[in-house]
Amino acid sequence: MTIAVITIITVIIMIMGLVMASQTNVSVREQVWLGEAGDWRLGLQWCLYVHPQDDPEEGYRFIWQRPDGSLQAARGQARLPSLAIVGRLIAMAEAAGWGQKMAGDANRFE
Repeated sequence: MTIAVITIITVIIMIMGLVMASQTNVSVREQVWLGEAGDWRLGLQWCLYVHPQDDPEEGYRFIWQRPDGSLQAARGQARLPSLAIVGRLIAMAEAAGWGQKMAGDANRFE
């Protein structure tokens, strides 16, 4: 191999490593779902977000689950069909005992 080819391969590997290292890992702590398993379901989750170069954060997220059980991570967004459905998911989380949790930065919005 020539030095130019080795250099290009090295740069590609370095870029891939930076991209992979910059992803946030999400650990789901609690969750509730509307819909039947084996069909599209909408969920509300309480999560821990572990950022590679920052402090971890807690928070809620809405997310869709595909019929095969995998999650539809739509670039950080979930389409919400109605506020009534959002209200049902929140009520389910509250009934399960974790819907009142607050992230450390929640007071800045009060």
